[in-house]
Amino acid sequence: MSFLPARKGRHRQRYEGHLRLVAGCIPYRFRKHVEDSNGGVTSRITVLMISTPNRDDLVFPKGGWEDDETVHEAACREALEEAGVKGILDEDQLGVWEFRSKSRQNCCDMEGGCRGYIFALEVTEELDSWAEQTSYKRKWLSPDDAYKYCRYDWMRDALQVFLRSIEDNRMSGRAEKLEELPMFPAADAIAEHQMLTSAGYSVKPPAVHHLEESFTSNKCIVQG
Repeated sequence: MSFLPARKGRHRQRYEGHLRLVAGCIPYRFRKHVEDSNGGVTSRITVLMISTPNRDDLVFPKGGWEDDETVHEAACREALEEAGVKGILDEDQLGVWEFRSKSRQNCCDMEGGCRGYIFALEVTEELDSWAEQTSYKRKWLSPDDAYKYCRYDWMRDALQVFLRSIEDNRMSGRAEKLEELPMFPAADAIAEHQMLTSAGYSVKPPAVHHLEESFTSNKCIVQG
């Protein structure tokens, strides 16, 4: 099966100030699950993550938002290129997170800052072959396992927001009957501050906090 090659380079990359704009999604699906001997049926939700070579942890598809596409088109493109899936993208973003790119995690300058717009994508089609199949392997996981294996704390935060939105739809009757969803504890203020200053990102949706820095003994401090 033929497919469009993945986009390479950053000549069309969007920026806001020093921040590189990124779009991504949490791909998910519902699977019917027989609950009891009386035939009671619930749905089980699973989320799709991707692996990279020589690492055991996982990430959600994401990448640069380019100047010839909308943010929704960018999120769908990244899901197709990195995970080989198509689906229905929720037009309302789960949130906006600021973080440092993987190559600049330990740097104390403003380079490498990213602003990520993350959406939910209900998967309707999985391709047998996709553009970046040699670099990324896909894996369907329960929310618990996704939280456990997630590489970045900000992605765990996005997963929490996603699960809350699914739970809200279930409670309001806008979604089918689901198994009980896990709700992970939020960090307290001190733990969150430590997380932000050590990991180099900030955000609790819907507000976007800006990356700022001060230098003390060559250490980078990120303030919300």
